[in-house]
Amino acid sequence: MRISLRKSDRTAAAMAVSNERKGFSVVEVIVAMVLLAIAVSSLAALTYSVSQSAMTTTANAYRNGVLMQEVNRLEMSPYDSVLTGATSVDVLTGPYTYTKKITVAEPTVNLVKTVQIIIVPKNTKFKPDTASFIRTKARTSRALCTDCPTG
Repeated sequence: MRISLRKSDRTAAAMAVSNERKGFSVVEVIVAMVLLAIAVSSLAALTYSVSQSAMTTTANAYRNGVLMQEVNRLEMSPYDSVLTGATSVDVLTGPYTYTKKITVAEPTVNLVKTVQIIIVPKNTKFKPDTASFIRTKARTSRALCTDCPTG
């Protein structure tokens, strides 16, 4: 026995099947939200890592700049104006706060001073840095001095 459907019955059956599914189910929405949360959390972790790296790089640049500024200042100062002893100064202004420790020692050999500069950032996330160098007093030439005492 063969059942034949009229064209209008077939159209009604097709529309009934298509009307059953309109929109998303709750499960599909939850799966999409979980996938979106995973993607966003991995991007957030990457952004945090990049920002921490940028902060460390900026602090290192400030520290190196302060250290080189002090080295240059002490190297260009006259030998006699670089006093022996230890000093410590807290710098609390500007974008980079730190403690500067300068130690100048004059060993038994005269005309030589050893200088050590330590820059310690106030933010404990950043590492301190040290520069050490030796200052010597320039010897003057007596080649052109005719009436200088010899000896």
